[in-house]
Amino acid sequence: MTTVNGGISFWYAGTGIPVPREPLPGDGDADVVIVGGGYTGLWTAYYLKKAAPFLRITVLEARFCGYGASGRNGGWLYNGIAGRDRYARLHGHDAAVALQRAMNDTVGEVVAVAAREGIDADIHQGGVLEVACSPAQLARLKAYHEAETAFGEKDRVLLGAAESARRVRVAGTVGGTWTPHGARVHPVKLVQGLAAAVERLGVTLHESTPVTEIRPRHAVTPYGTVRAPYILRCTEGFTASLRGQRRTWLPMNSSMIATEPLPPEVWATIGWDGAETLGDMAHAYMYAQRTADGRIALGGRGVPYRFGSRTDSDGRTSAATVAALREILVRLFPATAGAAIDHAWSGVLGVPRDWCASVQLDRTTGLGWAGGYVGSGVATSNLAARTLCDLVRLDSGQGQRTALTGLPWVGHRVRRWEPEPFRWAGVHGLYAAYRAADRRERAARSTRTDVLARWADRLAGRH
Repeated sequence: MTTVNGGISFWYAGTGIPVPREPLPGDGDADVVIVGGGYTGLWTAYYLKKAAPFLRITVLEARFCGYGASGRNGGWLYNGIAGRDRYARLHGHDAAVALQRAMNDTVGEVVAVAAREGIDADIHQGGVLEVACSPAQLARLKAYHEAETAFGEKDRVLLGAAESARRVRVAGTVGGTWTPHGARVHPVKLVQGLAAAVERLGVTLHESTPVTEIRPRHAVTPYGTVRAPYILRCTEGFTASLRGQRRTWLPMNSSMIATEPLPPEVWATIGWDGAETLGDMAHAYMYAQRTADGRIALGGRGVPYRFGSRTDSDGRTSAATVAALREILVRLFPATAGAAIDHAWSGVLGVPRDWCASVQLDRTTGLGWAGGYVGSGVATSNLAARTLCDLVRLDSGQGQRTALTGLPWVGHRVRRWEPEPFRWAGVHGLYAAYRAADRRERAARSTRTDVLARWADRLAGRH
């Protein structure tokens, strides 16, 4: 059977690529312009319009809503957030605990809004299971579990090898940690349902309308310029395509495969009856879900970055990356050795230089942005959007300070990425070191994290 390569993602296989909405017809005005029709932009439009129905809100999307990471991700709706530990160092432990609690609540918020708006996104709240498959991974997993509980996640559970296997039988598992703050989702059903919901509220969506430049009170496109007091950038991994933003957030590439629907005897071997989202503690980590139609969708790093902050062409993925992901699949789930890979695809996520997600509104210019989720955006985009909504309402005199506007990621700024060719060499060297560290840890059976990974973490600025 031939693997479908690209075509945006497997998540569009059931419905096909949508016909884009009408592009911007010419110059226009609005109260708020949102650049980007992914989760962040659509959630921001949703909460702003719900809070202030009189606002004229326009969303400008280069291709169609869900073309980027919102339509290509692994469907992990969970409570992870990039940068929490750094925010604890910068603003104190209590501030980081508040951020984490907000993320814990965000999982339930997304589920509740989906139900309220009639969005059927194959949501199943099975929590998140992360497993260790070597002594070094187990040591990191225990440290990770302790850190999460220290930030207030008291309902997280540390599991032994047998307890982990009762949930999902991953070959070589020596331990795991599980949190209830997670759910499996179908990414495209969620983003398309959300786009329909904001249209029903009266938000204007223009697709096939790339924004080439953002400046105070102006969003410039080939079809005209839209003027508004607030211009909100919600472009995540595609931020580098905007004028002046090439080094703001690095477009990190992530790739996925989806198997054919697996037969009952394979599922009997694997288990996974709780449909938990699944990850591991490797440095070049994998993430996976059991889909609603009985497949395994699994992702990880392939070619991590393209020179000059370029992005892929409609999700097409190299044969070497597909083979590497299949090797991970079969190593973790030997029963899938005979399964066909129905689909392979890639997408980009936004990575700030300090690996910290953030939300910002410049009160002097009306320019705002949210993102830098480093792969944790399915839920984080919702919290970011609600925060951006509260910031706009506060600035415009329509709202007050809230718990969200006081979170430590608000207003965080970070230096830009290095110029080329240093950016390309650094990222590729980083992930080569992580992959080598994973191989060495599996062979050494030591509890110590490999020196290559420790070196890579320091180079990346992740700790």
